[in-house]
Amino acid sequence: MDKKSNVGFMGTYFSKDTVLKLSAAAKIFAWIIAGFYAVQWLLQVGTFFLQYARGYWMGMGFTDIAQNLLWLLEQPLRGLVYFVVLQGVAQVLLVVMDIEDNTRRAARE
Repeated sequence: MDKKSNVGFMGTYFSKDTVLKLSAAAKIFAWIIAGFYAVQWLLQVGTFFLQYARGYWMGMGFTDIAQNLLWLLEQPLRGLVYFVVLQGVAQVLLVVMDIEDNTRRAARE
């Protein structure tokens, strides 16, 4: 069997190079977003401790403190979800390409 017959199929509705680039871009953007959310969280933690040290929390009730703590934890969780979704999208694109390739290979045999 000729090796060049596996290179491409004219009936393919997508460009494999474009899908690979999109998958790589999704992985890169996932790490960029993770970095932004990590820096933002570090700034929030620093602000949190500075406010506490400067006495800005005097007279605040339990619900006010609980809400501030929840805000401190909510942003990194959102960043984690974005990271996981982008990494998942990148992997799903590769899996779909593998499925398409395996289906074509099985149909030829």
